[in-house]
Amino acid sequence: MLNLPKGKTLKQIANENYLKYKFAEPFPHIIFENFFNEDYLNIVLKEFPNLADNQDSILHKGSTDFKYASKRGDFLQKKYTKSLLQFLNSSEFIDFLQTICGVSEPLIPDPHFLGGGLHETKRGGFLKVHADFCKHPETSLDRRVNLLIFLNKNWRDSYKGDLTLFDKNMQNSKKISPNFNKIVIFNTTDFTFHGVPDPIQCPENVSRKSLALYYFSNGRPKEELRDILFEGKSTIYKRRPGENFKMDLKKLIIKLMPPIIYPILKKIRRKLIKK
Repeated sequence: MLNLPKGKTLKQIANENYLKYKFAEPFPHIIFENFFNEDYLNIVLKEFPNLADNQDSILHKGSTDFKYASKRGDFLQKKYTKSLLQFLNSSEFIDFLQTICGVSEPLIPDPHFLGGGLHETKRGGFLKVHADFCKHPETSLDRRVNLLIFLNKNWRDSYKGDLTLFDKNMQNSKKISPNFNKIVIFNTTDFTFHGVPDPIQCPENVSRKSLALYYFSNGRPKEELRDILFEGKSTIYKRRPGENFKMDLKKLIIKLMPPIIYPILKKIRRKLIKK
């Protein structure tokens, strides 16, 4: 499944690269090319469904994002995709992340893939610059690490669609092309701003595909959060210089809501849906 250098183990790769990860700009991250066996990942790509035509997908469409994603769970994960994601949630791989990312607290995977799983963006789609929600919506565990796997063959620069990382002042940035068999791992804090902010210009019959996994812990350093009262319950969007877009009203309400209220409202909503 993996395409590691000859004689290397995941543990060795983590030990060799944790300083590179820690001191990367504009915030801690690392990029690996050809990380997986190409034949295996080709099958994963073939398994990838058209999320726009699937009832088990979610359309995010508004001023801050326009993309498709799989719902909670693994319903859209076919055989090879499911095996890949199960491995990335395994003890062996989490130990690799623990070392390379330098997280002190034990990392915990999310088997429900809330917010993660399969992502697809069609022509015209985008995701404005943001720092991800830092609390798991169901467990309230602290989100610490993002892992993205790109599945885009023959992706051209003219299509745009680069993942762009920004520092907290939006002054320094780094673009990462979403080419096939490239993975990006980065820390999740209130200051790790990133996105695909400009509309994708790929042909109508092409789309930007990726797999996303998030890893959590029970507790985190307080300096990673901007506002103790806010506690990372919602995504923080950031405007680039000269950019103007409206914040989604629902997200703004969640952002301003006292932390104790949000989980209660979610429980009430789930009970009402079941009736």
